[in-house]
Amino acid sequence: MSPHEPRPARRALRLAPVGVVLILAFVTAVLSASAVFYAGWNLLAAHELKPERVIDSKTLFDLVKLAFSVVAGAGALVALVVAYRRQRVDEARAALDEDSALRDATRLHTERFTSAVAQLGDGSAAIRLGGVHAMAGLADDAPSRELRHTCIEVLCAYLRLPYASETNVLGNDAAEHAYLASREVRHTVIRLIRDHLRLPADHPHSWQGHDLDFTGVTFDGGDLSKAVFSGGNVSFKRAVFSGGVVDFQGADFSGADIDFSHATFAGAEVSFLGARFSDGSVDFSEATISGGEVDFWMATFTGCDILFYESVFSGGNVGFQRATVADAAINFGRAVLSGAVVSFNESAFQGGVVFFDNATFSGGEVSFEAADFAGTQCSFADAAFTDDVVDFSGTLFRDGRVDFTSASGLPRGLDSASTARTTAPDVLIPSATWQSGT
Repeated sequence: MSPHEPRPARRALRLAPVGVVLILAFVTAVLSASAVFYAGWNLLAAHELKPERVIDSKTLFDLVKLAFSVVAGAGALVALVVAYRRQRVDEARAALDEDSALRDATRLHTERFTSAVAQLGDGSAAIRLGGVHAMAGLADDAPSRELRHTCIEVLCAYLRLPYASETNVLGNDAAEHAYLASREVRHTVIRLIRDHLRLPADHPHSWQGHDLDFTGVTFDGGDLSKAVFSGGNVSFKRAVFSGGVVDFQGADFSGADIDFSHATFAGAEVSFLGARFSDGSVDFSEATISGGEVDFWMATFTGCDILFYESVFSGGNVGFQRATVADAAINFGRAVLSGAVVSFNESAFQGGVVFFDNATFSGGEVSFEAADFAGTQCSFADAAFTDDVVDFSGTLFRDGRVDFTSASGLPRGLDSASTARTTAPDVLIPSATWQSGT
């Protein structure tokens, strides 16, 4: 059993008086021996014994040996019963000691937890910083997984507390000083979470697999690079990225559901450079991107869903340059893109889909320059374009499908598709000229 799993309730050890046990054991042994003797007697048909008037020395010696054997057997029986009872008592005592140690550890954890929470609520940033480290250390020493998760949740809850952005304190020295101090404490929380997510899953201090709730958190920077989000649910729902760099470079999203739905990206740079996404989902549905950049350069997507469904882009860039997409779905369905740039330049697609169905474009650009499509579907069905550019120049299509069916106000740049290369594609782009080649 894992030391972090809840222990089943123990029942009190009940032992009968040793005298009663010995009598019962002796009676049982006599009855068993009698039964064996009786069975052997009948099997050998020894119903009559030859009487002897005089006992010789050999027979007497045999009787003495038999008596000693009976005594030795009785002694062995007593020793066996006593040894069994001693073993049971030792096991019960060890169990009680273990439970007592767990209770003591839990009591100490509660005392330390209360102290750390008090530090986190202190008016001094320095004391709050000490409370952050105390809470992280307490999570590492927690006697159960549930208590560890409570500590992690407290750190996440600290980030969810109301937080004034830098733009609200400009021109006020005291407010700016308090902001910078609070910012340092918050960024320390983020770094500690990152450090624990970098540890291997089997490390005793790893936080992988725990739910992380950053709902509504304001991020003005933060380093989560190379963190491993495997299993569990991670929520950035309604989070606000309001400047600075939030770094997910080299992070591994494996089998986890990451929720950025309804998040707001306002002038921040959020980097997923070289990140790996597999067997899960990353949901940016109904997010608002106004300026700034969300960067998936050289990221790898395998068997997962990346959703920008019904997101609103007013300026800003979303970059998938040199990304590798294998049997994954990237969905911009019903998104509204106004003056935004979405780039898949030099990306490699192996199966999977890229959807812009029913999206609305206004004065922006979607670029697939020099991308490689192998068995991939790219769809702009029912999309609406107003002075936009869709660029397929230098793109290689292999057994894929590009679909502009029922699109209105076709974008500029489709003529650049004449430079694309294709090997028997199913391409539905009106007015475009396609050339076969290698």
